[in-house]
Amino acid sequence: MGDAGLLLVAVVEMVPDSVEAGAQYEDEVLALLPRHGGTLQRRLAGGGTEVQIISFATRAGYDAFMVDPDRLAIRARYGDTAPTARVLEVTEIPTTT
Repeated sequence: MGDAGLLLVAVVEMVPDSVEAGAQYEDEVLALLPRHGGTLQRRLAGGGTEVQIISFATRAGYDAFMVDPDRLAIRARYGDTAPTARVLEVTEIPTTT
């Protein structure tokens, strides 16, 4: 059984009064995706929340992204201003017209 690609939706909640810092945090962390085979498909924002659609070539790439030392260092640097995220593994449903 091979390692198939992974499609994720992240619902990112910014800390009130730290929306700008949260967006900067996301900019920095999302820039690390390519080193692990990840791609940001879409990034939508409104009302202190971001929705991100992210794909990874493999689950192993996602796992490596989650423990990337640079990602962890960015999180530590932003501390309490770093947003929280709920990540959902999804599959695309073909549309019929």
